[in-house]
Amino acid sequence: MVEAPVALWEVTARERWPDGAALCGEARCDVAIVGGGFTGLSTALHCAERGMSAHVLEAERVGHGASGRNVGLVNAGLWLAPDAVEAALGPERGRRLVDELGQAPAYVMGLIERHGIDCELTRSGTIHAAHSPRALAGLAARAEAWRRRGAPVELLDREEVARLVGGGGFHGGLLDRRAGTINPAAYARGLARAALSRGVRISERSPVRAILRAGGRWRLECDAGALLAERVVVCTNAYGGRLWPGLGRNLTIIHYFNLATEPLGERAEEILPEGQGLWDTAPVMCSLRKDAAGRLVIGSMGRLRGGFAAGADRAFHGLSQRFAQARLARLFPRLGRLRFEAAWDGRIAMTPDHLPRIHQLAEGVFAPIGYNGRGITTGTVFGRDLAAFLAGEGDDALPLPLTPPDRDPFRHIKAPLFEAVFLGNQLWQGWR
Repeated sequence: MVEAPVALWEVTARERWPDGAALCGEARCDVAIVGGGFTGLSTALHCAERGMSAHVLEAERVGHGASGRNVGLVNAGLWLAPDAVEAALGPERGRRLVDELGQAPAYVMGLIERHGIDCELTRSGTIHAAHSPRALAGLAARAEAWRRRGAPVELLDREEVARLVGGGGFHGGLLDRRAGTINPAAYARGLARAALSRGVRISERSPVRAILRAGGRWRLECDAGALLAERVVVCTNAYGGRLWPGLGRNLTIIHYFNLATEPLGERAEEILPEGQGLWDTAPVMCSLRKDAAGRLVIGSMGRLRGGFAAGADRAFHGLSQRFAQARLARLFPRLGRLRFEAAWDGRIAMTPDHLPRIHQLAEGVFAPIGYNGRGITTGTVFGRDLAAFLAGEGDDALPLPLTPPDRDPFRHIKAPLFEAVFLGNQLWQGWR
């Protein structure tokens, strides 16, 4: 499904990407990859580096889905605190996943440097800002858990977070110096360019209609062709639809919208002066960052409603824009009225326990899924690890055990309930 409108990142990305051709006729490879986002492109790149032929099939264009529509925060770890991850997975497996994702920003930044990806990388960290005293106590516990593991994190008091944010009225925050920000669409394009240089084929406008077993191989059927492969990695996450029976039945799909102001120049020089990205602890999360041109990019959970959204219900015309204006006015009253240049939304795949999965769907068919909003780092390192596994390094190459698809029986209830809450938040924030 094509989502509208186009994200700011696609328009401003300095990494150029030509319109790719669709798959026509029949092709063969060692590893077929469905989805041209962070996970699929990372898997393809690392497979090629290990001597395997890889072919990526993307339904739209490289980075079209969540990989080009997120906030661009390169965060360490998961939604859950490290102690909670270890409690859920056990000390050995949990510690390994915590360590791998704690080091993931450094790995992403290393890839960016190694391949010369022009994606506006900053290395100044990110701030998890406390919206209440109780939330600050939770961040203090999280900070202590990370410090026990040697991570360079700092707990900020009210004055310190106000200095780094340039206002905002937060009660404190957690500064993680491992993290940073990027233009995510440019990062996806850079991964694609690196993969192409190593012999990977990428076919855009090639939605996979079926994955079938044929003569000892897997046959991926597209509109104008088919791809035969020994193994398949399905990297569609929140955009998978009904590609494989049962895939995604453990996911609650929520939307996240962003709006970007015009470049603000000196008007915003005191806002996030050191370049950190920010997200808060509120039940309906809000995020904030600057891009390389000095735009403020503000986002929150829910669909983009009105204004920029083609075909939006007239009753909500401009609702998301009113939300963004009101929220920024409360955070930074000196800014005054703002003009917004872009607005977009995308999907996040949430699992019931906030932990990702690596599913084995059949012999030779695998699906990493459920990143819970941490796709830049998780998708990149999971792609690397899947390539190692496919190269014969065994299950120990994977950060999680292979599992069959599981099911969340309440996901069909959760999605509309959450959307109603997110809509209420936009209404309340926009008019209060």
